[in-house]
Amino acid sequence: MVFYESIDVITVSVVSHGHGGMVQNLLEDLRSCPEVSRIIVTRNIPEPTVFAAVDGVEIIENVYPKGFAANHNAAFTRCETEYYCVLNPDIRLPENPFPRLLDALRTRRAALAAPLIVAPDGNIEDSIRHFPTISRLTTKALGFADGRYEVAAGDPPLFPDWVAGMFLLFRAEDFAAIKGFDDRFFLYYEDVDICARLWRSGRRIVACPATRAIHDAQRASRRNLRHMRWHLRSMARYFAKHLGRLPVVPIGSA
Repeated sequence: MVFYESIDVITVSVVSHGHGGMVQNLLEDLRSCPEVSRIIVTRNIPEPTVFAAVDGVEIIENVYPKGFAANHNAAFTRCETEYYCVLNPDIRLPENPFPRLLDALRTRRAALAAPLIVAPDGNIEDSIRHFPTISRLTTKALGFADGRYEVAAGDPPLFPDWVAGMFLLFRAEDFAAIKGFDDRFFLYYEDVDICARLWRSGRRIVACPATRAIHDAQRASRRNLRHMRWHLRSMARYFAKHLGRLPVVPIGSA
């Protein structure tokens, strides 16, 4: 493995919706990643947290709350680096994942890379998935296959249909070329949509099980009626936009 040797090449975007403590922990993790030269933290709602002074951190204060896509698109307008990384505030980095991710982007000629995502207990999450279809969602609802790729820690890179939005590392030029996220998705499915558009544009997505991040998933759509409504609306928008028009993705390892 020949790692990407350059440093100071990544802008990270994190949105805090009252997640100040989580963001503070993530900022501490990012201090150990020399590839990250700039961090943009968007406060989606007012909160009392005063983030510790960290070089390269910029704060955006929203006048009113915006959705996932709109917030990260707005942060991207301040990106001047070669790569742009979208992170959820509930991500922790037990290791520096960026050398392997940058290497995969370069050697696999990909536009987007993502690590293996694990829960705090070490179980692998379903962040590397096949595109949702009516039949796949039906199968999942019946308690059978849930659409995930069967991967293990340390597996070689692969080209999946899509990767979940809690950790996405883009080539900035590719993110700009497809005009970023579709901000008509307020929350949920914006990650599926951008992956479908990347593949359709002839660009690649690579998942890297050889490196990992920890995700303390909130699963708000399963407990909160508002989040459930957003989830269902985004699902309906996704199917209206992509049903019958999903791209063909290469099968096998990258």
